[in-house]
Amino acid sequence: MRAALPLVLGPVLFGLSFGVFAGTAGMGALAAVVMSATTFAGSAQFAAASVLENGGTVVAAIISAVLLNARYIGQSIAAASIFPGGRLRRFLESQMIVDESWALSGRSGRFEWAILVGAGLLLYVLWVSSTAIGTFVGDALGDPNDLGLDAAFAALFLALAAPYLRTRKALRAAVLGGAIALALLPFAPAGVPLVAASVACLLGLRR
Repeated sequence: MRAALPLVLGPVLFGLSFGVFAGTAGMGALAAVVMSATTFAGSAQFAAASVLENGGTVVAAIISAVLLNARYIGQSIAAASIFPGGRLRRFLESQMIVDESWALSGRSGRFEWAILVGAGLLLYVLWVSSTAIGTFVGDALGDPNDLGLDAAFAALFLALAAPYLRTRKALRAAVLGGAIALALLPFAPAGVPLVAASVACLLGLRR
């Protein structure tokens, strides 16, 4: 939890913003909070709400969210070995895998269970509670776009990536992944550029 303290402003602002945005997309306050509590994935939730706001179907919203969350397949495989206990415990604790907790837990070169789960729990509480607050005081917060979250989160994830760029091979993989994502952004569905960018990690594959 201490490892995640420098990041707490992010999920708070993002959660407040989602609470506001969910209301403009036609979601009720309870639905928005339940979605945050059960999905716990900011980008996927924003994508789903955006589809609904623009008149899309529920199926289209779910597909958009699933595509964005597909990146968690690779993250989960990478960190799977650190989760102890039976299937139920592993299932519950693995819900704490989000971008921030995953990145923080692997900074030392190997994933650490205490950091991943501890950071994830703190971020989860902040995310759900901030969503709830955002749904009730949305009008007072104004337009979420005025918060500048796009730039703030780009900076956050660059900072999270920095400890992983210690070698030339890692740096090449990051640059290639970024290039793949940027090339696909103009025409690929949301989430596909992120998943495709992970192919760059094959630079480190050893047989």
